[in-house]
Amino acid sequence: MKIDILLGLQWGDEGKGKVVDVLTSRYDVIARFQGGPNAGHSLEFNGIRHVLHIIPSGIFHKEKMNVIGNGVVIDPVIFEEEILALEKMGCKPTENLRISKRAHLILPTHRLLDAAYESKKGDRKIGSTLKGIGPTYTDKTARTGLRICDLESPAFESKYRQLIKAHKEILDQYHFDYSDKLPEMDRQWRASLAKLRQFPFIDGEYEIHDALQQGRSVLAEGAQGTMLDLEFGAYPFVTSSNTIAAGAFTGLGLDPHFAGRVFGIVKAYCTRVGSGPFPTELFDETGQRLRELGFEYGATTGRPRRCGWLDLVALKYAVMVNGVTDIALTKADVMSGFDTINVCTAYRVNGELTDHVPTDPDIPVEPVYTTLPGWKEDISKCTHYDELPESFKAYIRYIEEQTHTTVSIVSVGPDRNATIFRN
Repeated sequence: MKIDILLGLQWGDEGKGKVVDVLTSRYDVIARFQGGPNAGHSLEFNGIRHVLHIIPSGIFHKEKMNVIGNGVVIDPVIFEEEILALEKMGCKPTENLRISKRAHLILPTHRLLDAAYESKKGDRKIGSTLKGIGPTYTDKTARTGLRICDLESPAFESKYRQLIKAHKEILDQYHFDYSDKLPEMDRQWRASLAKLRQFPFIDGEYEIHDALQQGRSVLAEGAQGTMLDLEFGAYPFVTSSNTIAAGAFTGLGLDPHFAGRVFGIVKAYCTRVGSGPFPTELFDETGQRLRELGFEYGATTGRPRRCGWLDLVALKYAVMVNGVTDIALTKADVMSGFDTINVCTAYRVNGELTDHVPTDPDIPVEPVYTTLPGWKEDISKCTHYDELPESFKAYIRYIEEQTHTTVSIVSVGPDRNATIFRN
């Protein structure tokens, strides 16, 4: 068996949660391979909207196994909140959720460090979610972090205290006052460990490998988006993990020969949360219209998302670095009603046209647009590709021609049923 990968091709918030939920029926195992509670995967069914941060988006299918991989960082407090919300709905996540022993823990002081670092950056702020993600991955790289397996160690308490002490020393150097916050954060964090310990801790790399050898199908679920990848995004305005397809193999402990299909999720337009370059960003009524119609507010932070036209330069780059085999086009219903639609097909950099994404985020980029006809029809009730307006199908064909990749899934609404499969 091969492992299929699903990930975002823009700056995150592309609708990965919904597509994973829709595809879950085709797989036996759903495994998150990177990121943490900075992710917000929204799913909607039966008229109810659900937001997951750490837990894989296949959790609502009780017969499917869900795995939090070693590349994920876990905050026990947020994890407990998610589990309690699922249990209130009648779900029994202890029956179909497993956690890799190699996954790292987000400590209370990681969140404080996140705030201290962000405050110090001034006008070069990353736009962090302040969930402690960056400092946790920093400790992971520095080989000082705590992992899920440490919860089973008799030395856990001393390791925990030692790391908290080291974090306090850094916070003191930043003159960051934590005295009134840390005691309660520590109490809550320790209390939440009881819920975390109810779940099986597994050697994820062995279990996923065995599942594949047994002929079971696996879908790897990514968080954030390609343009936020630590290596290939607009550094330093990126997240702290590898969001691209290659990250699925390090984030789950598999070798590349298991690679199967790569589903790339892309909105019919672009959005971004946080700081950093965004060439097609709209600051006018059109940008505000997209924000309101698409309800473009962060699922994790609630912050308004920056909105803009589809950027094909960035999209082709994302398709290239991920080896995308299938595109899932989401939020197409939000685009209904425009007379014309602009699509960025090149950048003008220092007066010259280019179809390459600049490595330096400080280089001024001017988008060069191609204008396409829009569509007025409400497509949210369409259930087959043939029902879609001709101008929308022309938009899809244009994306396929430019990216040399098939758009095989089209989402025309937030509900899991508002999904059209072409193949």
